[in-house]
Amino acid sequence: MSEAIGWASALVLALTISSQVYTQWRSKSCAGVSGWLFIGQIMASIGFVVYSYMLDSWVFVWTNTFNLVAALVGQSIYMRNKRGSQLAISPRTKRAS
Repeated sequence: MSEAIGWASALVLALTISSQVYTQWRSKSCAGVSGWLFIGQIMASIGFVVYSYMLDSWVFVWTNTFNLVAALVGQSIYMRNKRGSQLAISPRTKRAS
C-alpha cells in the first residue's frame, strides 16, 4: 500500500511539473519565472537522486530523476524565451519604415 501511495504521488508531481513546463514552452514567455528556479531545482534534484539511490528508494529515484529532466527542459525553455523576449525589444530587430 505504501508503494502505491508513493507512485501515485510521483505521478501527480510529474503531471504538475510537466504541465508547468509545457505552459511555459507554449506561451514563449518567462514572465513570473525566476532565472534561479530551475538552477535550484537541478541542484536539489541531483542531490535527491543520489540520496534516494543510497536509500534504495526507487519511487524517489524515479521521481527525482524526472524532476531533474523537467528542470533541465524548463531551464532550456526559460533561456530560449528570455533570448526571444530580448530580441523582440532590441532596436536592431525593428524594421525601417
